[in-house]
Amino acid sequence: MASQSANLWVLLGLGLAGILLMTRKLKKTIKEDFGAFVEKLQLLPPPQPAPPKAPHPLTGLTFAVSDVFDIDGHVTTFGHPDWERTHESASQTSAAVSSLVEGGATCIGRTVVDELAYGISGENKHYGTPTNPAIPDRVPGGSSSGAAVSVAANLVDFSLGLDTVGGVRVPAGFCGILGFRPSYGAVSHMGIIPVSTSLDTVGWFAKDPNILRRVGNILLQASFVQRNPRQIIIADDCFQHLNVPLDKSSQVVIKSTEKLFGRQVLKHMNLADYLSSKVPSLKEIPNQKANGELKASSLILLANVMQILERHEFKLKHEEWLNTVKPTLHPAISAQLHENCELSDVDIENCKSVRNEMRAAINSLLKDEGVLVIPTVADPPAKLGGKETLSEDYRSRAYSLLSIASISGCCQVTIPLGFHEKCPVSVSLIARHGGDRFLLDTLQTMYTTLQEQAEIAAKTKSSRNVVSREESAEIAKEKGNQAFKDKQWQKAIGFYTEAIKLSGNNATYYSNRAAAYLELGSFIQAEADCTKAISLDKKNVKAHFRRGTAREMLGYYKGAIDDFKYVLVLEPTNKRAATSAERLRTLFQ
Repeated sequence: MASQSANLWVLLGLGLAGILLMTRKLKKTIKEDFGAFVEKLQLLPPPQPAPPKAPHPLTGLTFAVSDVFDIDGHVTTFGHPDWERTHESASQTSAAVSSLVEGGATCIGRTVVDELAYGISGENKHYGTPTNPAIPDRVPGGSSSGAAVSVAANLVDFSLGLDTVGGVRVPAGFCGILGFRPSYGAVSHMGIIPVSTSLDTVGWFAKDPNILRRVGNILLQASFVQRNPRQIIIADDCFQHLNVPLDKSSQVVIKSTEKLFGRQVLKHMNLADYLSSKVPSLKEIPNQKANGELKASSLILLANVMQILERHEFKLKHEEWLNTVKPTLHPAISAQLHENCELSDVDIENCKSVRNEMRAAINSLLKDEGVLVIPTVADPPAKLGGKETLSEDYRSRAYSLLSIASISGCCQVTIPLGFHEKCPVSVSLIARHGGDRFLLDTLQTMYTTLQEQAEIAAKTKSSRNVVSREESAEIAKEKGNQAFKDKQWQKAIGFYTEAIKLSGNNATYYSNRAAAYLELGSFIQAEADCTKAISLDKKNVKAHFRRGTAREMLGYYKGAIDDFKYVLVLEPTNKRAATSAERLRTLFQ
């Protein structure tokens, strides 16, 4: 009996040693796996059906899931150990994960998310920030950072993430892979910890557009019918302040579109102006973050709406837990959650009105077979440990773009286009709410050509080293002048913006762009450009005249008169300035 007891203790000791050894191995594996995983596990698909039945559609594919999806018998951490400590194991697996396993895929683990899945940087000090395989000294993007990294590092074929305000789109853009945010409500939320109930969507990552589409076939529960887009709309204003040359972003899409569908399919527009006219409830949203910029105001207000809704709905679900547990949070997340923002019921209703109007506006713009092209993100990924993510300006620039799909509930796909200054470059395509299958079809059709054009742009850039930045800027200016003559104002602005990026100290470029802004009625932006031109060249007659025109339209009559008078000092025979100055003097004597 004593011998049996001793053997039992030996076996128990060996078992504990084995568990300890496995734990150490797991920690080593996690580090080698770019820190993507919180936990390795295995959910195996059912046996293959007997012939002649077809095999499961996702047979042979592996995937990982962000740690907001419940898995039976496991505690969902929600990116924070305090959440893990205060919650029980899930009693069932989330509907989306179950569908994919039943479809033939094998789930191999749960991946890191931002704390409470609330950030967009992908940083997590508790479980470790996953390493961005594309550029290791930069953040991977969030909230679904681990899921994106697991695909980018070729650890899985695809992965699932939660996209609320960019949780899939941002890390896809930062890690240089495909990311799909479906239409709101298109995929079941059952078994997922909510962040914001009216914004949350189940998104997914892949490197192969065919895999992205096959996953969509399961999650969207619908077959695909191949259709080509009838209209591809470039949101020129969204690309103007992008930190990437146009020939590596929007121009790649333009050239691909022309090659595949013809030039007649292309259309250019100012999206901010369109939304200003089609989403009237935006006028009821507090304007303190718009900085008086007319051109960007509607998109910045839209970003405000998104942040208000996210914070409001997050607190409705989790405020009691936050107040009870008092978890330590990343400064950027803490600042957003605890922002001093007094909101009335009317404010929330206005935000909901914006949401409804946005969906109608985007659906009306795109109809069944239209695609909107925007940058995925405005800036490259921030450096690890950097302070950019704490900046209100950084978040505002990012959210202005991300809010378009989040608020409208439309579907969006992020597409990698190579690199610029070692950072991944991407663009996004948006289709109307419910146009998910069409958007995945369009991606399938365009992907190879987009990659080819991106490669050509990269090679062309490297072979043009003999051409100075100033020469390139002049070429862009001349293209802008031609577009202006052709009355293609948005296109002209795009070229002048490119010239400014290449050579930012040339007054003519700002003055010319101001002329195009005047044609579009963007008077505040026109005035700002003229002021910049004048700071570079005080004797720039056209800049003074155009600023006077912009100021007159804005109601700044004294400033307008001063500008027209100064034109006459520089150029006494300028009849237009004399007429304008006299007209204003007569009106306001």
